[in-house]
Amino acid sequence: MTTAELPVIAAVDGSWRGYEALEWAARDAVRRGLALTIVHVRPLDRRTSQEAQRREAEELLAEAVGRVAQVAPTLHTSTLAPMDFPAAALTALSEHASLLVLGSRGLGGFRSLLIGSNSLTTASMARCPVVVVHSGRADEEETGPEAAPGAFSDIVAGVAADESSEAVLDFAFEAAVTRPRARLRIVHGWTMFSSMLSGGPVFDRDAAEGAAERTLAELTAGRRERYPQVEVVQEPVHGSASHTLVTASATAALTVIGRRKGGEELGFGLSPVAQTTLTHALGPVAVVPC
Repeated sequence: MTTAELPVIAAVDGSWRGYEALEWAARDAVRRGLALTIVHVRPLDRRTSQEAQRREAEELLAEAVGRVAQVAPTLHTSTLAPMDFPAAALTALSEHASLLVLGSRGLGGFRSLLIGSNSLTTASMARCPVVVVHSGRADEEETGPEAAPGAFSDIVAGVAADESSEAVLDFAFEAAVTRPRARLRIVHGWTMFSSMLSGGPVFDRDAAEGAAERTLAELTAGRRERYPQVEVVQEPVHGSASHTLVTASATAALTVIGRRKGGEELGFGLSPVAQTTLTHALGPVAVVPC
């Protein structure tokens, strides 16, 4: 089975956040023409018998399958209920998935706490792209004719000016293709220091911004030819791209970021931009290994 044929995996835990993520995953699986595997990880809990956990998992997964049938009645689904630590089980399963979809799960009242440790850890370690669905926003399928033009239709991708962006751009373009009339916004943060490090202008801000725009054009040139139906908007941003990505996530169908090396000091193997965007986003975020 090739990567393009691997199923979308959706993790559920019985929470409404998990069910929101499940419905998002079902719609995305239909768009991609893939099957959906619904997973409930049974926790390692000696206080509850394995038989009781098995029955609970069966009931939860049956409820999940019923919800998917309402959203995507023709979608092929299967279920799994492994017993393990959630992040460990999902990371292992990600090797056999084209996409892994999770709810944000966190229960804190602060925005910075609205993603749980299992979601954050899985996004940091998975072998396939991971989408974390932040709750509290109507899905783009439910906005109706009165929705603002472009609401929940953009795909927003945060990229760096190097080879680490290849996987991010591939994923973002493919996501845009599956959504009719979707626009792809490509955000790149630059500074005079980063311009100097790359051998670009050092003192001329306008020249540095022009160099950033040319870099984006070079990064996307081949993909524009491959996906001529996708409208591409380049957005070089002076400073960190995090603020732009978080703001854009409020009205984007999906925000795509790369899991770049160099963020290990944060404890999750995420770059600072990825960490900030994933933690504070207002809509679904895809974390792509790169």
